[in-house]
Amino acid sequence: MQTTSSSTRRDGLFGLAAVAPVVACAVLGSIATAPALKSWYPSLAKPFFTPPNWVFGPAWTALYALMAFAFWRILIMPENKSARGAAIVAFVVQLVINALWSVVFFGLRSPGGGLATIFVLWTSIAVVISKFRPLDQTAAWLLAPYLAWTTFAAALNVGVYLLN
Repeated sequence: MQTTSSSTRRDGLFGLAAVAPVVACAVLGSIATAPALKSWYPSLAKPFFTPPNWVFGPAWTALYALMAFAFWRILIMPENKSARGAAIVAFVVQLVINALWSVVFFGLRSPGGGLATIFVLWTSIAVVISKFRPLDQTAAWLLAPYLAWTTFAAALNVGVYLLN
């Protein structure tokens, strides 16, 4: 039997375990993106529905917070919970693909490569949601805005690819 103190400590450690990979993904994405935002990206033709650049920071901050909270909800489940391990692996894989999109689209300056990567990312997010749903419906729903935003980002990526 766990005491309240050890349970709180355990949940806190899982909080760190949930936040750290999400922050790492955000940092890697930012490192790949920042240089291109000053030179390459402004020179691209963009679709008419492209939001102003200032929208992306707050949107991704909110999405990363929701992602970390959803992941934490899965991590605090009992380790012997069926399908928990597969859900954790799926989540980490989609994080890697998330960071990879920034590297491909901005770092390599490849809208075509970004397009291929974002479709893999979209699919991986859908897989994560499907793996989270039977474990924790709230965790699954917390990822819905991320899937919606990625759908919008894919449309932007298609527009940039077609216009350039």
